[in-house]
Amino acid sequence: MLFRQLFDAESSTYTYLIADTNTKEAILVDPVLEQVERDLKLLKELGLTLRYCLETHIHADHITGTDKLRSATGCLGIVPQKAHAACADCYIGDGEKLTLGEITIKAIATPGHTDSHNAYLVNNDRVLTGDALFIRGCGRTDFQSGDAGTLYDSVTQRLFSLPDDTLVYPGHDYRGHTVSTIGEEKRWNPRFAECSREGFIELMGNLNLPNPKKMMEAVPANEQCGNVTAVAVH
Repeated sequence: MLFRQLFDAESSTYTYLIADTNTKEAILVDPVLEQVERDLKLLKELGLTLRYCLETHIHADHITGTDKLRSATGCLGIVPQKAHAACADCYIGDGEKLTLGEITIKAIATPGHTDSHNAYLVNNDRVLTGDALFIRGCGRTDFQSGDAGTLYDSVTQRLFSLPDDTLVYPGHDYRGHTVSTIGEEKRWNPRFAECSREGFIELMGNLNLPNPKKMMEAVPANEQCGNVTAVAVH
């Protein structure tokens, strides 16, 4: 398996490139519009065929590169079940799997940051946690139908039930971390190790964070899979 963690500095977003080294089929998870040329160049250099663009959720801090990548490669755009994105080619629900050669990617429903959010378990040894679980943190819950109690349950009941040695690859990082493990986060993530469910809800309700800079353009654009022209028409 080829596995690459790619970074967009402006939005602190991680995009993941996963490919089967035998079939040369690839998937990009959470691609960023401004990084499409980088991603296409890497796919070409590695001799890969992009089959899917897969989203963990409808993002508020960046516009997805799915529409542009779909136009360039003919790949399919996949979003979590119940996500507000009529543009998607497919929807993936809890427990459903994508297969690329010998690679299996299983969806784990982890709502709370938004009302339709998935984490993805890759070959049972690493999990792409999106904005549900960061390294020593988590995504916010104060917009897009987010709910702190739901997020607490998603993380503690769904993600923390994975084996402790499962590698954790988040959707963002703001402090230079790249990878963790489930065992580390259970022990050292202050938002879960040090908080009861009630304490977590109180904490998340008092963060008072500013809205993401691109929120007003990113959310409607991502509901169109990153097709900014379609948003302008509407």
